[in-house]
Amino acid sequence: MRYAIYFAADADAPLMRLGNTWLGRDPFTGSRLQQPPFPGLDPARFEDLTTSPRRYGFHGTLKAPFSLAKDATEDALIAACARFAETVAPFELQELSVNQLGKFLALTPAQAEPDLEAFASLCVRQFEPFRAPLSAEDLDRRRQANLTPKQDAYVETWGYPYIFDEFRFHMTLSNMLEDDEEAALLARSAETHFESVTNSALTCRHFGLYVEPERGAAFDVHRIFKLTGPQSPISALKNTLANSNEEVS
Repeated sequence: MRYAIYFAADADAPLMRLGNTWLGRDPFTGSRLQQPPFPGLDPARFEDLTTSPRRYGFHGTLKAPFSLAKDATEDALIAACARFAETVAPFELQELSVNQLGKFLALTPAQAEPDLEAFASLCVRQFEPFRAPLSAEDLDRRRQANLTPKQDAYVETWGYPYIFDEFRFHMTLSNMLEDDEEAALLARSAETHFESVTNSALTCRHFGLYVEPERGAAFDVHRIFKLTGPQSPISALKNTLANSNEEVS
């Protein structure tokens, strides 16, 4: 069993509803959903192009999937999530938009989002005590991605390469897209599908604990936590780093 801390919201939030429908699966119930039709996009091909993000559930990674440390329990992890939610205040994103991220399609911020970056950094640090070390197999798998020396060091220390100054927030919408025309068609379809929640400000009030019951299984929402704390993510991160004598990455 693995767990992950993801950017998510309540099941009835417009962004989640649209994301779940786009991917064709509801991670709150585990049920399949019918993906929307788009001109020129074959339904079977659309399903094929979204298999990987469908398994992970609609989300943005904050703390990448991890197995529990030997001395950790699920109950303790849930309690830690609840305490964390009580320390950090909701924060604003200026806007999300549909973009190409390498060969993948994703919702990404249109500009730098310091609070979101601080929040992700907090999640990496806050839940690190619950993470078991990577197996040799998982470490080798991570290293197949042509990591930089810094990213490799992050994998060694934190179990994931794309954190801190290497972090780039994204909500994945596709598998790897090799055909440029197909990628452009999928991007136009996504822009239409998500137009009601993109290119405008978004208040981030929640994060999710997702669970993968066994390797290769689909990730489902275990619980959504609402942010109710007094500190902005930036302030909370500064306090965390000050207490640990660590500098901001």
